[in-house]
Amino acid sequence: MHQPTTEARPSIYYNYQVFKPWLPSAHAAQERKQVVIAGSGPAGMVAALELARLGVPSVVLTSELQVSQGSRAIVFTRRSMEILQQVGVADRMTENGLPWRFGNSYYGGQRVFRMEAPHDADDRFFPMINIQQQYMEEYLLDACQANPLIDLRWGNKVVKVDQAPGVARVTVDTPEGPYTLETDWLVAADGGRSEIRTAMNLQMEGSSYEGFFVIADIRVDLPLPTERLAYFDPEWNPGNTILMHREPHGIWRVDYQLPPGETPEEALKPASLKARIDAQLAMIGHAGVPWEMDWNSVYSARTLTLPDYVQGRVIFTGDAAHLLPIFGVRGANTAFQDAQSLAWHLAFVVRGLAGEKLLANHSAERVGAAREIIDEAGKSTRFMAPPSPGFRLLRDAVLSLSLTEEFVRPLYHWRTSRPHEYTDSMLNSQGDDNALFRSGPAHGAPPQNIRLAPNDFLLDHLGGGFDLLYFTDAAALPEPMQQVLAATRAKGVPIKVIAVGAAQPVAGADLTLADADGHFRKRYGVQASGAAYLLRPDQHICARWLTLDATRLQAALNIALPQ
Repeated sequence: MHQPTTEARPSIYYNYQVFKPWLPSAHAAQERKQVVIAGSGPAGMVAALELARLGVPSVVLTSELQVSQGSRAIVFTRRSMEILQQVGVADRMTENGLPWRFGNSYYGGQRVFRMEAPHDADDRFFPMINIQQQYMEEYLLDACQANPLIDLRWGNKVVKVDQAPGVARVTVDTPEGPYTLETDWLVAADGGRSEIRTAMNLQMEGSSYEGFFVIADIRVDLPLPTERLAYFDPEWNPGNTILMHREPHGIWRVDYQLPPGETPEEALKPASLKARIDAQLAMIGHAGVPWEMDWNSVYSARTLTLPDYVQGRVIFTGDAAHLLPIFGVRGANTAFQDAQSLAWHLAFVVRGLAGEKLLANHSAERVGAAREIIDEAGKSTRFMAPPSPGFRLLRDAVLSLSLTEEFVRPLYHWRTSRPHEYTDSMLNSQGDDNALFRSGPAHGAPPQNIRLAPNDFLLDHLGGGFDLLYFTDAAALPEPMQQVLAATRAKGVPIKVIAVGAAQPVAGADLTLADADGHFRKRYGVQASGAAYLLRPDQHICARWLTLDATRLQAALNIALPQ
């Protein structure tokens, strides 16, 4: 019998709410579900919210009675904020988070590199924002609980999954005993230690790196701006690396690498933690400043992924599907992209708008994204924590040269999380004009946001289905194109048309956006009226044309929705 803890997690700044468990005796016999999601972390809740936005109900099962403890995920990228905007929590993240765009790398007591993340007037969100994971989970939880299509069940732990043709039977343990749920699809979003993945005996591919990092959330008053701080080979921790991030509510996060051979148990002893935090504060010029520990943990760097995220009626997502090093803010930020992708692919299959080939495409695209991240994260991981004497020799040479030679300093700037571009997706149109464009987002890329007014951006108007950006100064969409759109909608496919460039509302379009100065057209590489972009429900470009007609639009939709 599953007995989750009923004591609120300790914290010096966050009040954890303990929810009552969902008990089968208080509910009617369970009918078969379309989608059950195991896990209420970032991937599970974003998937549920996106499914609901596309009209698909889900049951979210979570073994705990409260949100997770500690900062865990701490830095969220602009693309993550754009995804969170789609599910309605970006405003709360912005109101309570700390935005930033600069990073500093130190070696030998001097700053050797200053990173500046791009940011311009077309961006609604900063490149990065810092906020503790429990706040982000709280905002997602509130959105889930306000949505009638989401049935979130606290204290419900998945303990067994059986599959038969067309169905998964999920055994769920609760504080009063188990019950069974039948579902068309089970989404395994149960985290890096996924018990579903283990029970199915699935093997991940990739590498695990030796060595551990300690995370310590401390409350301390430091007169420093919100910027990323990285210290290489510091005096008090020779050969290793330290990261610092400012968090809301007077909290700072310190990540430091442990010397070889030190166990996590030794590292988390209070005396060990105190000595190292004191040493770090002294090194940055704040010796003796009082501080208070909130939470600490230990992690190691791994670069692993399942080779296929769809296993019968079970679909893995987020950390259950892959394990990525946190260097480059890739954990939760990748999970958001996983969940957004999964939700629309699965929703369209559940609603009968496409065949199960669509799920195979989801797996191929997101496994490809994970492998790209693994390749790049491996580089930053080898720089942060060299896995062999050879890598350490090379890293140390870069560090040493950076004191005097400017040309090696950009080597400190490893790539941070960014949206994967589905350049080779099977959903990309084969007969469009993608290759003829000279600028603008190409096949598989997310859209370029456009500032329309002081508090009005293009991405504010996208989402909930396919979006067609049609550049025109005519009074109406061509009649044949309107017929294709009407037939598509009649099948149940959500598609919105945004006309760009006309001075007056365009008949047949859902929204018309003026472009008096031509800025919108320039950013999208459009030279004349009649051009268009087609965006999938996850906002990635799947077709673009210099000249669009009804036949070409129908062909692109047929490719994007395989049967």
